[in-house]
Amino acid sequence: MIRNYFKIAFRNLLKNKGYSAINIGGLAVGMAVTMLIGLWIYDELSFNKYFGNYDRIGKIMESGTFGGNIFHQEHMPAPMGDELRNNFPDDFKYVVNSSWTEEHIVAYGDKKFTKTGNYLSEQAPDMFSLKMLRGTRSGLKDQSSVMLSQSVANALFGNENPLDKIIKIDNRLNVKVTGVYEDLPYNSEFNEITFIAPWNLYVATQDWVKRALDNKEWDNNSWQVLVQINPHSDYEAVSRKIADLKLKHAPHTAFLKPRLYIHPMARWHLYTGWDKKGKLDSRIQYIWLFGIIGLFVLLLASINFMNLSTARSEKRAKEVGIRKAIGSKRGQLIYQFLSESLMIVSLAFVISIILLVAALPFFNEVADKKMHVLWTSPVFWLLGIGFCLITGIVSGSYPALYLSSFQPIKVLKGTFNIGRFAAIPRKVLVVLQFTVSVTLIIGTVIVFRQIQYAKNRPIGYDRSGLITIDMNTPELYSHYNTLRNNLLETGAVVEMSTSSSRVTKLSSNNGGFNWEGKDPNFKENFGTVAVTHDFGKTVGWQFKSGRDFSRQFATDSSGMIMTETTVKYMGFKKPEDVIGKQVRWNEKAFTVVGVISDMVMDSPFEPVRPTVFMLNYGWANVINIKLNPQLPAANSLAKVEDVFRKFNPGSPFDYKFTDDQYAAKFSAEERIAKLASAFAGLAILISCLGLFALASFTAEQRTKEIGIRKVLGASVANLWALLSTDFVVLVIISCVVSVPIAYYFLNGWLQKYEYRTEISWWVFAASGLGAMLITLLTVSYQAIRAALLDPVKSLKNE
Repeated sequence: MIRNYFKIAFRNLLKNKGYSAINIGGLAVGMAVTMLIGLWIYDELSFNKYFGNYDRIGKIMESGTFGGNIFHQEHMPAPMGDELRNNFPDDFKYVVNSSWTEEHIVAYGDKKFTKTGNYLSEQAPDMFSLKMLRGTRSGLKDQSSVMLSQSVANALFGNENPLDKIIKIDNRLNVKVTGVYEDLPYNSEFNEITFIAPWNLYVATQDWVKRALDNKEWDNNSWQVLVQINPHSDYEAVSRKIADLKLKHAPHTAFLKPRLYIHPMARWHLYTGWDKKGKLDSRIQYIWLFGIIGLFVLLLASINFMNLSTARSEKRAKEVGIRKAIGSKRGQLIYQFLSESLMIVSLAFVISIILLVAALPFFNEVADKKMHVLWTSPVFWLLGIGFCLITGIVSGSYPALYLSSFQPIKVLKGTFNIGRFAAIPRKVLVVLQFTVSVTLIIGTVIVFRQIQYAKNRPIGYDRSGLITIDMNTPELYSHYNTLRNNLLETGAVVEMSTSSSRVTKLSSNNGGFNWEGKDPNFKENFGTVAVTHDFGKTVGWQFKSGRDFSRQFATDSSGMIMTETTVKYMGFKKPEDVIGKQVRWNEKAFTVVGVISDMVMDSPFEPVRPTVFMLNYGWANVINIKLNPQLPAANSLAKVEDVFRKFNPGSPFDYKFTDDQYAAKFSAEERIAKLASAFAGLAILISCLGLFALASFTAEQRTKEIGIRKVLGASVANLWALLSTDFVVLVIISCVVSVPIAYYFLNGWLQKYEYRTEISWWVFAASGLGAMLITLLTVSYQAIRAALLDPVKSLKNE
């Protein structure tokens, strides 16, 4: 009997090939999209779980209030690690001092690479439970040691045993390889770290770090402190113990109301980010967003399936009548319809797996992930099988229960009437489908508009042809003038300078500034950038008042240039009001010589920070080079590389275009926009597939009516309008419902950006019009095809 059920189901699929293809294809696409989103959510939720002590690792953070806004920051003073280690031994199993993950030159013999690494305390390998391939986790106890990731070890040594080999970091530090660990996974906080060197080596070779430790500088927040709490401790209790530690050692920061706390690793990825009111604003919202989108896309596909299943089931009324007349029981008919439904869903599931495998590489690229199908996960297969059963039973229940209740006498006599309300459930489902689709379209448009709005923002400098090179070797520090002259002589370089920060990242903030007329209660926080004389010409400063730094004025060694926002922040009305004023900082008096347009050095979505620029040739981290726009960039870069080889032969020529660095600031929003647009497109596709099939079914149902109307003189246009009107009305209702829903959620999303676009009325109008046009194109084919049918054929009985 079961074999007969599936044989009849298979014959029905072949008999209605078009409907079957739409049914199975639409459902398969919906299931594939949902599985892709599910894999993305799984990857996000499993972030950092590679580390064995994941649930007990955290970072020390500080919260406080400045200028009426609440801030959270992870930058800590150097003495913090020793303070926690010595005074709270019962609460912390490990306390790890950490520099920042940065690029360094790693060399062995003739092999030289630019790799990202970090300086960490010797307990770090144990805290992170690194999987050692060679050596042990105690490898950082030797101050002149280094531990390499497997990929870096292979790059430097090939098949050789790297242990005890001497390599060089940044052309100045000779260190011995004491361990090789498994590469950290892409979905971990430290995936970029390819080597780990001892914190003690960092202190011994960096005078400013040693000074901060020796002098116990609690107001120099330039490092990180990572911890692992003991098994009997909990984050909240330990956070309460250390809350006032910063205030105790730096009482002059009382106006900030600083409080320390531990931010657990389990929350680093999804719960890092706060707005100015202290409200959490983080990636977890995207988990919810895409989770909801995934469910809705699956719902759209399921709605299609149910709509077509119920619509086609009405064509089988006579079949049911004949079956009941020759003895079929109602239970047998129910099993028949359910088996057909389960068969279709199962076929769709198999096809969805194929689509998933095919789409995953592209999806990984767009989402910046390295995901794979969880073939060995029981949960994956249980969810898939569970969905097949639920969808099959739910979608098959209506025809199974409804049709099996028909009275065979009425059906076979032709007196059976489906009822004028039978189509209402299908219409409601169509409205739901297009409400979701139109909402997704509106959301995608707004996200792209926000990105473009920020991209069009004036940034206060010229980034075209501007490249930056990190000054990570001693050879580059002591030859500034010679290096600059050699570069200019090539003709490939228009200008060159150095600075303490990239133009795309403001890396230093300070207080302690004083000026005439300053309110004693005013606590300032300025971005501070040290530059050389030629920085302004290199980046293309735009002056509002005053002048640039000049070698003609010896007094410019104590000169200062500030941005427009800084002028207003200090309480001056116009840029010219501050020219010639003295500003004191670190017991030195600076004279303001110029005011420039605001430079967007941080997030393009946020207001610019008040920033000041001062001459200082010794505080340089970055070389800025303006390439000659008259020459091909490749030729210019080759000439620049030749010059750098003379001064720094032991280092690879590693440069970054400022254009690329600025574009990277939009990467997170652009990924969200691309994913949202892809899902919106698929939602529309799935909705249109269902609409196309329903339009075909409606035209088929009304064949005789269309024939009669044509005989009575109805034109093709009249019939097209007749068949299209019902669907257009449903889409109009969907647009009306989707507008307030989209506005509510998108307006809330935009509030997290200080610099944001407006939600214009035309976005809703254009999205609704687009949905209408798509609907008309989808329906018109079937409507016109039915309208062109010869009335003789349509009126012929059987």
